[in-house]
Amino acid sequence: MTSTARCDVAIMGGGLAGLGLALQLRGRFPDLDIRVLERRTHPLPAAAHKVGESTVEIGAHWLADSLGLRGHLDAEHIRKFGFRFFWSEGRRDLHGVTELGVRKVLPVPTWQIDRGILENHMALEARRRGIVVEEGAVVRGFDLGADDADHTVRYQHAGGDKALSARWLVDASGRAGLVKRKLGLAQDNSHNANAVWFRLDARLELDAWCQDPAWQGACEPPERWRSTNHLVGEGYWVWLIPLSSGAHSVGIVCDADRHPLEGMNSFDKALDWLRRHQPLVADHVEANRDALMDFLFFRNFSYGCRQVFSGDRWALTGEAGVFLDPFYSPGSDFIAIANTYIAALIGHDRAGDRVAPYARLYEQLYFSFYENTLSLYQDQYPLFGNATVMPVKVIWDYAYYWGVLCVLVFQDRLTDIALLGEMRGELERAAALNREMQAVLRDWHHRDGGDNPARMLDQGGLDWFHAMNARLHEPLDDAGVRQRLRDNLALLETLAARIRHQAGVAATPLPPAAAALDLFDHAA
Repeated sequence: MTSTARCDVAIMGGGLAGLGLALQLRGRFPDLDIRVLERRTHPLPAAAHKVGESTVEIGAHWLADSLGLRGHLDAEHIRKFGFRFFWSEGRRDLHGVTELGVRKVLPVPTWQIDRGILENHMALEARRRGIVVEEGAVVRGFDLGADDADHTVRYQHAGGDKALSARWLVDASGRAGLVKRKLGLAQDNSHNANAVWFRLDARLELDAWCQDPAWQGACEPPERWRSTNHLVGEGYWVWLIPLSSGAHSVGIVCDADRHPLEGMNSFDKALDWLRRHQPLVADHVEANRDALMDFLFFRNFSYGCRQVFSGDRWALTGEAGVFLDPFYSPGSDFIAIANTYIAALIGHDRAGDRVAPYARLYEQLYFSFYENTLSLYQDQYPLFGNATVMPVKVIWDYAYYWGVLCVLVFQDRLTDIALLGEMRGELERAAALNREMQAVLRDWHHRDGGDNPARMLDQGGLDWFHAMNARLHEPLDDAGVRQRLRDNLALLETLAARIRHQAGVAATPLPPAAAALDLFDHAA
């Protein structure tokens, strides 16, 4: 016999996206009846086999401040030492290649997270806040209600058949994509890249991989291992991410045409690939191969979706909707953005507003952010190994991210229709400028193969760059937000002029403001 219950919001999936949405909704609507259906049971292993260990500013802000988890992050996870890049193709001498990374930790905190530790805590916190989390719940089917009718989810739990009716249904089922699959919403995004990754139950102490005293003393504290370390070459990058459980996450992400998945789709093949391209990483992985915990690969991991929000009160979040590229760790960012829009839609529904117009508008905004971010990766893998062009690209990509999207998130303006309408022209100009600069960088790479001298490029030492990061948490009123966006657009235009000049494509002399903008010596 099937038992039936009802709630306000049913969330299919109790991972980072689903539990995060439940906590966000509880913070905004204390009386909301929320149920999470999760097929796994807690506690999860500390180093759960999931990608998404590295957070960046938006995702970190959402976890720490929007969900109230800052204390847990500080106590149980590793404070990240920023992104760090080594142009180390075929090399074992880290001190003899170009390195891009901050010497000191930037003001706005981000963390390396053990997904198991985090999700175990989130599940406990959800229950503590009165959210029903049904573990071991296997969804067998669902029906989407039309007009004002409830949705219905059928699932198995505790040996019995159950049904749950809900006014709102949210798919947070990850790559299973239950709603996407049923409605045929999958969409290719023409970003053809593959990934393999594994975890070792061992710390890869990158700081001990080089004995050069000057190199060892370049960072304060001397803890490069806390960074999300990228070891890059043409058409690929390798990640090293430390986890507080003591494990280390290692991944290889490649342009599918240059580095076919068939050459790395097992641990032994991946190790052979590392021996050819990143021999220093291979040495230390080989030394710890007995500590191998898991191995997984994904072909063509990036994808889009035709619809994520509906006026009929259903929505997709996390990997159930879209997935970009892990290079700049945007996964938790887009969970935060999607969940913020879903919470706003539920708020409109509770206020008696028509949901459909807001669903269309928020979806348009969400996809615009997705497409603008996708442009950072799409057709850009060939230049990853260029130690002249790629550091400049990283600086540009950061400036664009902090200057536009981070402002909207940190200032809680993702749903501020009046501001977004007033600033539409400036936001569209910023997006167009970003697309233009990605093309400039691509062309620069094709014309200049670059060199790879021994040097450390400290983006944190650029005053304007450091200031952009430090100002993210500044509280601003309406006028202040508008002015900050306009100031950031002016800075981006100035930076773009500087990059065009350095790339040799500027048609006019370098403007004085751009000439005065600090960049690395090689871009002077």
